[in-house]
Parts: sequence; C-alpha cells; structure tokens
Amino acid sequence: MGVIHVIDREGTRHTLEALDGWRVMEIIRDWGLPMEGLCGGAAECGTCHVFVSPEWLPKLHVARDDEEAQLDMIPAIGPGSRLSCQILWSEDLDGLEVTLAPLM
Repeated sequence: MGVIHVIDREGTRHTLEALDGWRVMEIIRDWGLPMEGLCGGAAECGTCHVFVSPEWLPKLHVARDDEEAQLDMIPAIGPGSRLSCQILWSEDLDGLEVTLAPLM
C-alpha cells in the first residue's frame, strides 16, 4: 500500500492511501473527495479529469487514443491533463500528486 496526494478544488492537499491495481479515480472517489467518474472508467465522460504534477508525467503510460479524444472535448485542459480513470495505481506511483480539475 502507498499514497496519492490530491489537491482539491479549494487548494487543500489530501494524502490518500492507495491500493495496487485500483484506478486513481476510484481511490479519490472512495476517500470521499468530489470525483464523479460517471462512465465508471470507460474514458467516455471526462468527469474524472485531473492535472498530474509534471514530475510524475514520465512515470505514467502514454494516454490511449480514446483518452486523448475525450480530453479534446474538455474545455479546461492543460499540461498534465489526464483522465484519472485511465491511471492504474501501482507501487511505482507511490507519492503521485494530482490536482482535481475544475468542474465542467
């Protein structure tokens, strides 16, 4: 078990315990932070949009075409934009830091 650091929309930093193999979206939502994830992880809604801290981007797998297509439909993307449903947490991501994106 490790941790994910999440900065919420008010700027508060939360440290959440994370389990190997869980989607980052599920971890954030299960700890009670405001994460919708309406499509359940199918990369079809964009409601789990986060900004990954720059130092963590090289440790993530490259976004697939379906994730890129969904991100293209989100008005407030920026450097580090990812769908948290497409990031599976593993020990390599212990300490990952993400910021919740503004609501669409």
